[in-house]
Amino acid sequence: MDLADLRIFNTVVRAGGITRAAEKLHRVQSNVTTRIHQLEQDLGVPLFIREGKRLHLTPAGHLLIDYADRLLALADDARNAVQDPRPRGLFRLGAMESTAAIRLPKPLAEFHRRYPEVMLQLRTGNPQQLASAILAGELDAALVAEPIAEGQFEKAPAFVEELVIVGAAGHPPIGKGGFLPGAIIAFEHGCPYRKRLEGWYGARGKMPERTIELNSYHSMLGCVVARMGIALLPKSVLTTFSANTEISVHKLTTKENHVATVLIWRKGARSPKTEALRQILCERSENSSAKKKH
Repeated sequence: MDLADLRIFNTVVRAGGITRAAEKLHRVQSNVTTRIHQLEQDLGVPLFIREGKRLHLTPAGHLLIDYADRLLALADDARNAVQDPRPRGLFRLGAMESTAAIRLPKPLAEFHRRYPEVMLQLRTGNPQQLASAILAGELDAALVAEPIAEGQFEKAPAFVEELVIVGAAGHPPIGKGGFLPGAIIAFEHGCPYRKRLEGWYGARGKMPERTIELNSYHSMLGCVVARMGIALLPKSVLTTFSANTEISVHKLTTKENHVATVLIWRKGARSPKTEALRQILCERSENSSAKKKH
């Protein structure tokens, strides 16, 4: 049973017979008759009682016409949805923890205001997890820190994060005079900021003696205050931490202290919803740059 057969069946019922249905469908009568017979054979039940040239629905035909109406209407809705350039339906977005907490609230509020027909799902994770979810068809797009696999994804700029190292209040200057703390506090493997901090150590001929893995920035900052180690994180995260007087912020060199966050999606699979978010992020970036110039 396919939609074409259901459409022919529906037209025969609504038109009141084969002849009028053939005219509406621009088909010859024999073709319409054949397709009805094929549908009956497929279902294994007669759909019409035939009295000469007149057709009357059987009980099975009465039951099927209700389903046919709903299935054809749903198919038309689906066709209109995929052809409609307006954002609508479910949008499955991924983001890193810091991006979701600090950067996304205002852009997503604007997205909801402009596109109320879109239902948003948000998942957090590290870039590896989010990229894998896109390739598995579980996410439509994600906000991740560069670098990304150019061959599999398309991307658009979203934010630029300034990275800083944080230690407890009064912590000696980190990296100066060769001083590198033995313990770092970071997310699990796959976190770009952990990789950046490990690379920072490696460039200075050392590796951390111990890594404490946590799953939230506020937990990490709490451990920093407790002098359990140091952490590398976006400076923007510190705006949400109330105990700023209990930490010290250590800046990196200009070659080390910035990382780009980009919006990515599977190559060749940009949707109207992804494009709508890309446009909002672009507008906010342009407005931010204009404010800095003034």
